[in-house]
Amino acid sequence: MTSRPQSNVDGPAGESTNNSSDPPHSSGQSGGVPPGPDGLPIVGNTHSIIREPFAFLDELHGYGDVVRYRILGNTVTALFHPDYVQRVLVEEPETFERYLFADQGFDFAPEGILFTQGEQWRTQRQLMQPAFTVDRIRSYTDTMARYAEQTADSWETGDEIVLNRAFSRLTLRILTNALFDLDLEPGESDAVTRAAQLINEQSNSRSVAGFLPEWVPTPGNRRYHRTLEAYRDRVDTLIEERRADAAGTEEPGDDLLSVLVHHAESNGGALTEREIQDNLITFTFAGHETTSLVLTYAFYLLTQHDDVRRRLEAEQQAVLGGATPTFEDVTRLEVTDRVLQETMRLYPPAYIIFRKPTRDVTIGGYDVPEGTVLSLPQYRIHRDERFYDEPEAFRPDRWREECVNDRPEYAYFPFGGGARHCIGMRFAMLELKVVLTTLLQRFDLELVSDPDLALSPGATLQPADDVHVRLTERT
Repeated sequence: MTSRPQSNVDGPAGESTNNSSDPPHSSGQSGGVPPGPDGLPIVGNTHSIIREPFAFLDELHGYGDVVRYRILGNTVTALFHPDYVQRVLVEEPETFERYLFADQGFDFAPEGILFTQGEQWRTQRQLMQPAFTVDRIRSYTDTMARYAEQTADSWETGDEIVLNRAFSRLTLRILTNALFDLDLEPGESDAVTRAAQLINEQSNSRSVAGFLPEWVPTPGNRRYHRTLEAYRDRVDTLIEERRADAAGTEEPGDDLLSVLVHHAESNGGALTEREIQDNLITFTFAGHETTSLVLTYAFYLLTQHDDVRRRLEAEQQAVLGGATPTFEDVTRLEVTDRVLQETMRLYPPAYIIFRKPTRDVTIGGYDVPEGTVLSLPQYRIHRDERFYDEPEAFRPDRWREECVNDRPEYAYFPFGGGARHCIGMRFAMLELKVVLTTLLQRFDLELVSDPDLALSPGATLQPADDVHVRLTERT
């Protein structure tokens, strides 16, 4: 897929709110099997997904808001209406609790907060939540600004920067220092980013290998297991070092790693060693990967839309005047906030969510048996013309309050929703604003790569190719 959204900053303020946005078959009466495209024997619709996954989502949506398709013998039901997303994520989470990948044997941190269920998940969430309160988030601002300024200091006018790689390194440094009080050496950072790359390769829906179980001895699977094992070994070392640092102290440090280690050794062993390990892996992957992608897409979009960039610069001059942003400053950056929301609408890093019902249910009038895989495709819902005028256009002003109030809440869910919404949402939003404003006050960027951005859907929504920019002087 290629994507080059068009800007219409001064377009109409309103958004689509006509009756066609109401979900069909909303009576709740059973109506049999959902419609969907015919597939091939055995492989189902896998070939269509591999050929063009986003075009396949468009094809599915043509059948309605509850649509059935098949992937290598698995029946999947896609839900395209915000009301159904809200039901799954918010209203009945106990009915739609199970993740797809855990059932597929995808061995990426299965004991971490992303994949655990029930009481195990609730215990982990409760232990970690204090690290993400407003006061704690506020305390991370200086760390975010310091690393962003170090990155800016390392750049010079005329340099060619690979945005996705540069932001991956930056966001990993910020996350590990702010949350875990760790300063990773370059080799350690490279190991994490290399593991992230392989995770995405292993789950790329444009590749046949992305649909094969982990135990199949493909070259990619062997590379993935070797890299993940090395990743786990290094994580074990970090845990043991923190445990040694805390020896003899009654209270843990206030960083998240110290809290996790402490709760493995007190309160009756609230966490197992594997839970600590898998949560450290989860946060170092998901916590830096998604934020780096939003920054990459935001700067890409700004290189294509000078009108928006000029408005951002005017806001930064008015609020910051060239100074390093503080937490209080960030709360006043309204245009910046809208730019980031619009970026995540067009390019949500977590572009699809999977669930399974734990019992037979009826959705939109159709029968969905227990165990059916449900897909909630943010990417397609975020671009639905029922909820967004000119959905392919880059229009930050659609996030003015009067526009937001006119659309269903779950027409936009880049951080998921309900009790299992992303625990690091506030951390990520603060980081995005601090990094974007710090760098944009120092540099203008000229896109060197192809302006038609190709996408690669792996575990996260990646650019298919590196995004190159050249740094130019501020005018």
